[in-house]
Amino acid sequence: MRKSGNKIRIAPSILAADFGYLADQIAAAKDNGADYLHIDVMDGAFVPNISMGIPVIRSIRNYSDLVFDVHLMIREPIRYIDDFADAGADIICVHAEACGDLAETLGKIREAGCRAAVSIRPGTDSAVLEPVLDQVSMILLMSVEPGFGGQKFLPGTLDKIRATRNMLAAHGLSGVDVEVDGGIDAGNLTEVLRAGANVIVMGTSFFRGDMAENGRKIRAVIQEFENNEE
Repeated sequence: MRKSGNKIRIAPSILAADFGYLADQIAAAKDNGADYLHIDVMDGAFVPNISMGIPVIRSIRNYSDLVFDVHLMIREPIRYIDDFADAGADIICVHAEACGDLAETLGKIREAGCRAAVSIRPGTDSAVLEPVLDQVSMILLMSVEPGFGGQKFLPGTLDKIRATRNMLAAHGLSGVDVEVDGGIDAGNLTEVLRAGANVIVMGTSFFRGDMAENGRKIRAVIQEFENNEE
């Protein structure tokens, strides 16, 4: 499948950053190709881990003009939408599985002045999103089980990306972004892009080791992919 035509964007996940130098790491991420900053918020209930929350987002907002792509892996996120918006989120992504009323939650995000996005776990069929497709600017497909960084990409996600792109096209919504999160690196990035994703979350493969070299490799893969698509 050819990519949708939506701009390809890289969204490094700060879950893999060195929090002792977080402001510097975020600046370096931008210098090395980041378009968005992916911020994973975990509550220890919806997923078996606890990460960061509103105070961290509010603090780093003062040090970066990157788009803050805030991924809420928390139960009933509607309770905190206004707080995350006030802290500086630009995109707020909630899990379909975590919302009692998904449509109401997405409406709350838009009312708060943020772009609404929805995510699903690897085992959830993307067809469950059909009723809310016209309410979101982005769909996030998890390519690992949410809750921990550094996991391996689940190959079955490629079929789900293609199915999601086809579903969006069938509804005349090809402009909706498809984001993929989990286990993506320079080695499998082309497959993910070819399947139809255009927003790519990278954690360890971006922040760990030589960030400049990581960014160079990622940009080279994207450039080659775009050249082949012309």
